[in-house]
Amino acid sequence: MKRHWEIDALRGLMLVLMTVTHLPTHFTDPLGQPFGWVSAAEGFVLLSAFMAGLVYSRYARRDGVESMRSAFWRRVLKIYLAHAALLLFLFTVITALGIRRMQPAVTNLVSWYLAQPGEGFVFGLLLIYEPALLDILPMYIFFMLLSPWVLAFALRHQRWGWPAVMVASAALWAAAQHGLSEWVYGWAFALTGLPVPFNEMGAFNAYAWQFLWFGGLWLGFTRSAPQARPLRLHWAVVAPAVAVALVGLYWRHFGEHGQAPFGADIARNLWVDKWQLGPLRLLNLMALGIVAIRFGPTWARWLPRVRWLETLGRASLPAFCAHLVAVLTVLAIFGDSQTSRPWWADTLLLAVVLAWMWAVARYTQNADAAPPEETVQPPEPPAALEAATPTGSAGLT
Repeated sequence: MKRHWEIDALRGLMLVLMTVTHLPTHFTDPLGQPFGWVSAAEGFVLLSAFMAGLVYSRYARRDGVESMRSAFWRRVLKIYLAHAALLLFLFTVITALGIRRMQPAVTNLVSWYLAQPGEGFVFGLLLIYEPALLDILPMYIFFMLLSPWVLAFALRHQRWGWPAVMVASAALWAAAQHGLSEWVYGWAFALTGLPVPFNEMGAFNAYAWQFLWFGGLWLGFTRSAPQARPLRLHWAVVAPAVAVALVGLYWRHFGEHGQAPFGADIARNLWVDKWQLGPLRLLNLMALGIVAIRFGPTWARWLPRVRWLETLGRASLPAFCAHLVAVLTVLAIFGDSQTSRPWWADTLLLAVVLAWMWAVARYTQNADAAPPEETVQPPEPPAALEAATPTGSAGLT
């Protein structure tokens, strides 16, 4: 079976946008959230969840639920080992370099580790202490651990399984908007005396982001059915989505307050908050998703293929790790100033980092791929998010 190159290219694009966002250069602000009030992280998580639902539900249909669970556990172990390696790199090489250069961009990043190195190392490996930039993989591991149970439940209850999952997920997202994460932390602290401060447990609110993950998992599950038909969206849905997407795009790039949509109004900015996955951000993301589903096949036919983006997307876990290695190294050497170097130097730096990511992805893409699904007959081959499955789940899924 052929890989679905559009999904690979989209995941590669999300990796590039994340790199531009995390690497401190002149490009960081103007290219941050380029499509509206949505960042590359949302697109990356959604696409990864879509691929997980697509590929692993086919494992379950072909080889049984236990085989699907085993495939998930193997993938989780690989992601955990990658995260542990990144932590070790941060706590040794980057920390030593940052201290030697007296670089606040690094010492602030690992301030709790420097204060409590033993506990920092142990709780980091336990996925509880999550330094900034290294907080997406622990959340991803948590979602991957839950996914086989959710997929098995949906397979066992075909009629009402997914509606029940999504209603519960939406309720959890709503609770996350009203302090669920802080309440759970307070409860855990009272029972265990957990030494990790709340603000050192990652910026992403996993109770909110699980809604995005399970939505993508559900969409991939529906596309994996042997007789799945391409999605057809009525213009009564598409037209409002296009309007919302255009408003978000204009507001982001031409609004009065840049990437803070409501300026100094903290309460209203939470409506578009990335870490909480605020309601307006979720609305903007849904609108962009509908636009991609409706117009993606046409764009895929007319736009040229960007092969190096596909390479990044095919091995997105190694490429993601490579981007963090590069970003942490730059922070340790140059600091976090976005304007300390001339434009030409930032251009060269970004080109070198992207070339490094591509080289890592190219070298590891075969080792990172899942085994092919040779016995499964593909449905009618649509494009973009209407996709049927590719040969394997390379990358984070």
